[in-house]
Amino acid sequence: MTSVKNFRVEEPATTDSLGRGSFQFTDDYSVFDWGKMPDEVPAKGATLCTMGAFNFELLEAAGAPTHYRGVVADEDGAVVDIDTALDRRTTPREMAIDLAQVPDLPFDEREGYDYDAYHDAAGSNYVVPLEVVFRNRVGVGSSLRSRTDPGEHGLDHGTWPEGAVDLPEAVVEFSTKYEEQDRYLDHAAADRVAGAAELAELEALAREVNRVITERAAEAGFVHQDGKIECVYHDGELLVADVVGTFDENRFAYDGQQVSKEVLRQYHKRTQPGWVGAVSEAKDEADERGLADWTGLCDREPEPLDAGVIEVARDLYCAGANAYIGREVFDAPGVDEAVRAVREL
Repeated sequence: MTSVKNFRVEEPATTDSLGRGSFQFTDDYSVFDWGKMPDEVPAKGATLCTMGAFNFELLEAAGAPTHYRGVVADEDGAVVDIDTALDRRTTPREMAIDLAQVPDLPFDEREGYDYDAYHDAAGSNYVVPLEVVFRNRVGVGSSLRSRTDPGEHGLDHGTWPEGAVDLPEAVVEFSTKYEEQDRYLDHAAADRVAGAAELAELEALAREVNRVITERAAEAGFVHQDGKIECVYHDGELLVADVVGTFDENRFAYDGQQVSKEVLRQYHKRTQPGWVGAVSEAKDEADERGLADWTGLCDREPEPLDAGVIEVARDLYCAGANAYIGREVFDAPGVDEAVRAVREL
């Protein structure tokens, strides 16, 4: 299903009923939409599964419906809550979930993506083909700076300041989910892509997820900067889907330092600028030519990382997960030490 986790179906979804299946988390990582990178980050999959389960249970306790059913704790396939799994000294890598339909999304070079066809096949049970993005802070490289002015978000600035900016209220935006390159959409376009799902309800659900994760992050000493949700629409109800509040889906900071996949993104920018530039050029060329797939236009591939960099990334994921969930689950240094090591990269 993605470059960092596998998808197992036990019972397929239908046009009107949820199915059952699971995510199986790997130690792979992806940056710049490349897909699977040459290296793995040991224990990364277990940290994502653990944090994702922890956050889903926080959301359900707050009354937000989700597609989460629990984690698979042992070889017999028993599905349990995350505390039970961790009490058994198990760090799960498989998450049980309810499934919705994902119809084909046809693409024509002249007409673009055919969302009418997607929804004609979807019935009342489908994955909403949108990502709902929320931002509490606008970082230096955020695309929001090029697409909007500070005053649109309640900021008393004529232009964007050079450094990161905290927003008085979270900004919520919609982008495409299943297209080869994500596009931010205006309200009218997002409404068409969403189908029967109401944009106002999607936004309200995203704000509630943001609130829950932001509060938990603050309790653990983190600043929650931004993130996203994906949703299932089932029989008139929205469910939070995919995974939320992990170091891959969201950006967190600790003592001013990024604690998320952003560390690997920025490291590649510094150390492999040729490859990063080739990716950007390939995406631009695909846009100009009206092509869905840009990867075949990229004439360079990423190089593997040094073992020391992988170790720093591993410790950051593990130490950060320990701090966030409030339990010493993973063998790792303290988060302060892990963050210091990132600063020295």
